[in-house]
Amino acid sequence: MQIAFVTNVVYPFVTGGAEKRIHEIGTRLAERGHDVTVYGRHFWDGPAEITHEGITLRAVAPEADLYADDRRSITEALDFAARALPPLRRRLSDDEHDVVVASVFPYFPVLSTKLASLGTDTPLVTTWHEVWGDYWDEYLGRLAPFGKVTEHVTARTPQHPTAISGVTADRLAAIGPDRGRIEIVPNGIDVKQIHNAPLPEQGYDILFAGRLIEHKNVDLLLEAFDRVAVDTDATLGIVGDGPERDALEAQATELTHADRVEFCGFLDDYEDVLGHMRAADIFCSPSTREGFGLTFAEAMAADCTVIAADHPDSAADEVIDDAGFLVDPTVDAVTEILDRAVGGARPTTAPRERAQQYDWDAVATQAETAYRRAIDGEW
Repeated sequence: MQIAFVTNVVYPFVTGGAEKRIHEIGTRLAERGHDVTVYGRHFWDGPAEITHEGITLRAVAPEADLYADDRRSITEALDFAARALPPLRRRLSDDEHDVVVASVFPYFPVLSTKLASLGTDTPLVTTWHEVWGDYWDEYLGRLAPFGKVTEHVTARTPQHPTAISGVTADRLAAIGPDRGRIEIVPNGIDVKQIHNAPLPEQGYDILFAGRLIEHKNVDLLLEAFDRVAVDTDATLGIVGDGPERDALEAQATELTHADRVEFCGFLDDYEDVLGHMRAADIFCSPSTREGFGLTFAEAMAADCTVIAADHPDSAADEVIDDAGFLVDPTVDAVTEILDRAVGGARPTTAPRERAQQYDWDAVATQAETAYRRAIDGEW
C-alpha cells in the first residue's frame, strides 16, 4: 500500500500522543514494505522532503506556533489546512497514494484532505482521539459553539472513521457516522521499551503521571493517600505539570503526611516516566475523562497495580478490564481500594498480560487491516 498521513506536527520533532501514534504505526508499516508518506509542517532541519526511519516526510507548510494562550491555535490549524490542500490535491490526482489518513484534532486538515480527495479513488481514513461535545464549553467559553459546529461538520464529512476506544466511537456515533461503521484501532505502547526503561535513583510506592488538570482528580488522590499513609510508610510521586499544579502543591502542604508526597514536574525524557512506573507498585489516576488512557496501558506493562475511575466519560474500563481496579471517583472509594492495593491486593488478570495487546506491533496490524479494507471497499 501507498499510505499518506496528514498531520500538522511530526514526531519526533514535536512530541505528542497523536503524532507519536502516526510515527509508530508508520515506521512499522514501512518495515513491512508499504510506502509511507507524512504531510506536515517543516519542523525538521534540512530540505522540505526527507526520509526519516523509512518514512518520507514532506513539508507542505512552514514551522509555526501551535498554541495561543495555552490553547491550540485555530489560525494555525486553518493555515495548515489551506497550505496542505494544493499539494495533496496534486498528489492524490496523480494516484500517488492508495489511502490517506488524517488525525481529527485539529479538524480543519481533515476537511481540506477530503476536498483534496474529491474526484479520486483515494479513501479518507480518520483517527478520532476524542469527541469533545459539551467539553467545548469549558475549553472555549463563549466561542464553544464554533468548536461544536466544526466537530459536527467533521463528523458528518464522508470518511472511514477509526476511534481509539469504544467510548470515543460511541460519542462519535452520536453526532455522525453509524456506530457499526466505526473501526476501533487503539493507541499503543512499546512493551519492550517499558520493560527495559532505566529505574530512577528514587522511586515511589504510588505514582500518578499525567497533565495536572481538573478532570484528572489528583486532589482526590492526595486526600486518599493521606488517609492510607496513616498505617503505612508509602510514598506518592506526582509526575506531570499543568494549570492545577500550584493548587495541588498548596493542598499537599496541608496533608498530615506531606513529607511523603513529591511533585516531580514534567519529565522531558519519556523513559524517565517509564522508569518511575517500573519502580512503583501502584499507579493511580482517578481521571473522569480519558479518550483512551495510555498511561494505564504503560503502567500495566510496567507491572503496576492500576487504579482508575469508573466513569462514562473514560475508556479506562476498556483498557484495564480485570487487570486493574475501577472505582468511583470519590475520596472514600479511592481510599478503600488504595489501602487494599498497598496491602498487596492484585487484579484477576496479570497487568503485563493485558498490556501486551496494546503493543505497537499489534496496533499497527489492526491499522494495516483497516486501511486495506478502506482501499478494497469492504468498509
